[in-house]
Amino acid sequence: MSDPYPVAVVGAGGIACSNHLPALAARPDRVRLAAICDLDEDRVTAVADEWGIPGRYTDLDVMLADVRPSLLVVCTPPGAHVPAIRVGLAAGSWVWCEKPPTLSLAEYDRAVELERDGGPYVSFVFQHRFGSAARHLRQLVGDAVLGRPLVAVCHTLWYRDHAYFEVPWRGRWATEGGGPTMGHGIHQMDLLLDVLGDWREVQAAAETLDRAVETEDVSMALVTLESGALASVVNSVLSPREESYLRFDFQAATVEVSHLYGYDNGNWTFTPRPGAGAQAVAAWPPPQDVASSHAAQLDVLLDHMDAGTRPPSSGADGRRALELAAGIYLAARTGRPVKRAALVPGEAIYDSLAPVPGGT
Repeated sequence: MSDPYPVAVVGAGGIACSNHLPALAARPDRVRLAAICDLDEDRVTAVADEWGIPGRYTDLDVMLADVRPSLLVVCTPPGAHVPAIRVGLAAGSWVWCEKPPTLSLAEYDRAVELERDGGPYVSFVFQHRFGSAARHLRQLVGDAVLGRPLVAVCHTLWYRDHAYFEVPWRGRWATEGGGPTMGHGIHQMDLLLDVLGDWREVQAAAETLDRAVETEDVSMALVTLESGALASVVNSVLSPREESYLRFDFQAATVEVSHLYGYDNGNWTFTPRPGAGAQAVAAWPPPQDVASSHAAQLDVLLDHMDAGTRPPSSGADGRRALELAAGIYLAARTGRPVKRAALVPGEAIYDSLAPVPGGT
């Protein structure tokens, strides 16, 4: 049995403490918390003391040189993702980075330039893919057990009050890359695409209705998937009754999940159509009940580190939800349908999701 991988964390804020550090600490046979880095030295000391982390740093380059971690976990605000990813990969560390992956498609492509065959790779946090129900549904789709997908609903209806946006980097194009389409709904959008495959075209509207932000606080989109299925996508931070809801209507059944920040099998419902065949009726429930979580994704990432193979939520697979966010923004600004194939270098939206003065 190999020794646990040494792991370093950059960013000692809420997402590290509430999600990543518990997931890492729960896998002592596979990982060892070696170091943590943040610009706030007092924060580093407090978090390191709480979690028993020996290495304490305020400089990422120094930490990487001293510790040489096998895995670097990036928990910084979005605007700092790319520099951390690049220096991590350059140091030979695999990287696991929080969402949204980057602030633009151009940044994404630049971030992954230093990957090498067999690793290191950078994988992004899209933990909702990794619950057993989503993985089972993806297998059913791949095996065509439920027939063709026809209609999908992908709604992220969350509530963030005005005080939430007083954090300087939130709600700004230059530091967050977008509003709820990028920072909140991207999780459900990723799960939609992970289950049903790539999208082809999007029509959209996005508005700033109530929050004092540069970005949108709500967006709505009609998405045509490569399969021909149609999906309704809504992303909001204005919704007092919060819900994350996905619905998949196939020829033989409807499959739904309603949750907020994570699910287990109990959050899913399965409704076969009247007269559905025995195979479709017997397709649910999944044989396992594993909740969606950072821990579930971490297990899969570590398996790929062991094997030296590209993990899910990386490369082209990790880019799809970011592409959809870019398409939504461009379609909302132009009032015209946007094809996924149009999101290429040379187009303004490729370099920045922010509105272009005097243009789109």
